[in-house]
Amino acid sequence: MPISRAEIPTKDAKKLIERLCQEWSSARPIDREEIQARITFDEGSCLLRAEADQLVVAVETLEDGTLDQLEGRVNAALEGLADVKLDIVWEN
Repeated sequence: MPISRAEIPTKDAKKLIERLCQEWSSARPIDREEIQARITFDEGSCLLRAEADQLVVAVETLEDGTLDQLEGRVNAALEGLADVKLDIVWEN
């Protein structure tokens, strides 16, 4: 299973997780705890974890071809919710 990870500098990691879970709660299965969440998609999953100065995001898909697509969906959602431009760099 292909996996990609990003460490996104932000002081609002927990807030971003809360807002993203609210945004996707009606359309996606979400398993949420205090500082992390797992969001399940048809093509894979996204794990988000809040740390003191960053949001750690891991994306896992069933096929290589869908990894970039799921990264793009997560990027768009996070950037749409953030009050500032996020520096998102994915590493495989």
